[in-house]
Amino acid sequence: MELIVANHPLIDHKVSLLRNKDTSSAEFRQLVEELVALLTFEATKDLATEEIEVETPVTKTIGRRLSKPTPLIIPILRAGLGMLGGITQLIPDAEVGFLGIKRNESTLQPETYANRLPENLEGRHVILVDPMLATGGTLNDSLDYAFQRGAESATCICLIGAPEGVEAVRGHLAGAWPSRKVAIHLAALDEKLDERGYIVPGLGDAGDRLYGTSGD
Repeated sequence: MELIVANHPLIDHKVSLLRNKDTSSAEFRQLVEELVALLTFEATKDLATEEIEVETPVTKTIGRRLSKPTPLIIPILRAGLGMLGGITQLIPDAEVGFLGIKRNESTLQPETYANRLPENLEGRHVILVDPMLATGGTLNDSLDYAFQRGAESATCICLIGAPEGVEAVRGHLAGAWPSRKVAIHLAALDEKLDERGYIVPGLGDAGDRLYGTSGD
């Protein structure tokens, strides 16, 4: 597993605005889309491409396009839905599947309530998007769903991560999927989890801040 934590002044600036408790839901949604677009640019640099012939107004030349099939984007509901616009701006032809996974606030374990993934992902690359990598349980379950259907590699784009969650994913992959290639891209790696499983300093509940309601 590869961990990439962004190091860019624009990302640092936007993460600070995102953390601010006084940032409105409308501003929060806009910042999330902007951050996802910035992270996606780096996270997709190794996507497979193929040569194509292009006719310009002057002459013919050789260009490149994304190879088929394009990556399958999987937002983790509810909060991951707020990240979808930022990534589809850059990959508008990508297919989208959905996973609904919420954390049981008593046990801190993930519970799946919706699965809208293709049954056959043989040889596909998937891009999982979820704002927070806290305990790692949700991301581990999501990777299991993708790899059990045959996906060969995964890119995970999260805004904020905790060290405990990163290590939980690393350990899970080493035991369950040692041959799969996985990269996790974070805008920021924070200090720790608190006793409730929230990231510190974090930004609170991303779903609530995106949509102004509770129930993630």
